[in-house]
Amino acid sequence: MDAGVDTLQKALQINLDLRWYGTIAEIGAGQEVARWFFRAGGAAGTVAKSMSAYDMAVSDAVYGKADRYVSKGRLQAMLDREFQLNVDRLGDQRGDDTSFFAFADTVVARSYRGGNECHGWMGVKFQAHPRDEPSQVVVHVRMLDDEAPQQQEALGIVGVNLLHAAFFQHHEPDRLVESLLDRLTTGRIEIDLLEMSGIEFRMVDNRVMALKLVQVGLSGAAMFGPDRKVLQPSEALRKKAILVERGSFRPPTVVNLDMLEAARTAFERDPAVAEREVLVLAELTMANLRAGGDVVDRRDFLARADLLAACGLPVLISDYLAHHRLAAYLAWRTDGRIGMVMGLPSLLELFDEDRHAGLPGGILESFGRLFKNDLRLFVYPMLRDGQVVTVDTLEVAEQLRPLFDYLNRRGSFVGLDHKPDHLPILSRDVLRRIPTEDTGWEAMVPPEVAALIKKRGFFGYDRSR
Repeated sequence: MDAGVDTLQKALQINLDLRWYGTIAEIGAGQEVARWFFRAGGAAGTVAKSMSAYDMAVSDAVYGKADRYVSKGRLQAMLDREFQLNVDRLGDQRGDDTSFFAFADTVVARSYRGGNECHGWMGVKFQAHPRDEPSQVVVHVRMLDDEAPQQQEALGIVGVNLLHAAFFQHHEPDRLVESLLDRLTTGRIEIDLLEMSGIEFRMVDNRVMALKLVQVGLSGAAMFGPDRKVLQPSEALRKKAILVERGSFRPPTVVNLDMLEAARTAFERDPAVAEREVLVLAELTMANLRAGGDVVDRRDFLARADLLAACGLPVLISDYLAHHRLAAYLAWRTDGRIGMVMGLPSLLELFDEDRHAGLPGGILESFGRLFKNDLRLFVYPMLRDGQVVTVDTLEVAEQLRPLFDYLNRRGSFVGLDHKPDHLPILSRDVLRRIPTEDTGWEAMVPPEVAALIKKRGFFGYDRSR
């Protein structure tokens, strides 16, 4: 079915439903969303006002001053003002029978010169029922088409999808998310932030929605902070030096934090990092969360998220199993130095040639992509047969030794200081002990992690003990 047919039907369904009435305000790429409602017919039943304040001075006069016009702050100002105007102007007249809404977007599409980032903020603030408190859905979109007309078309479609989903699927947040790319592909639009708020979404955890974005392929990665709030990755990573540790964190152990602390000390010695704000991240891959299956256990995911929050760590969820793909994602969003933190077993896995069979150039192409921006791996030692093994004493396959030595000499691997009593601690051992009478696991995790596991009964801990 042609994309426009289905989108037109959605717009017509909204137009013919007399419950919702409100404003569509758009800045940056034309009246792309409003256009669908006027084309569908019957828009007088839905659209009280359609407007676009392209000129910055005009936009400031309507919505107040803004440092950045394509920003979440500007979008929120638009939603708040337009929604309140509808309530103030029309509430007495038709408030008993009408659910008011305000839709807004502020975007930058492909310019004539090209080369600019094509992205925007889009949202809807709406009443699910007349006289109800408002609810809100906000998304950040990246337009991936090469030409401006195609970007504008895609923006209009996702805008109609958002309005339709907010009105008809707000009681099913998962379906709301899934419907955003109806009649589009992830090759045209990426959504890397989705935030639901207000009375209809009071039971929604936006960290689960961040997971959902990656799970269904709307984005390759999503982020949230230790305060549980979702983050827009490009803004969170921009211009920062980034230190990332990927792991299961099931649960986070004292070793995980010791690795990060030692890595940060070494990372900050780099002159290229000295003038930058350092952002330390914990990364969970979708492959890890799926644990070999197709389904993600959301309770397990939230347990890990809460424990990482207790450690003060922002979380990146990604679908980038290969390290070089994660490196490329981060490098696209910052011009600062990037470091990855790992244990020696993970470095050994990187030197398994079978893991790189999917690339035409095999392990050489994989390492070329991984280290091209002077990325460094900060590597924590391991115990093997009672002996401490470090980067400098690690043995790899004979044919790979020259490659290993070359990368080591160029500084791609940075060996980390360690605490000897930490080396025997493994997450899987801690996880095995938690449901038992063995309390030895408590010393293997940070105190705040142990306290939260016992308080919430995570990972099978018996709270009645």
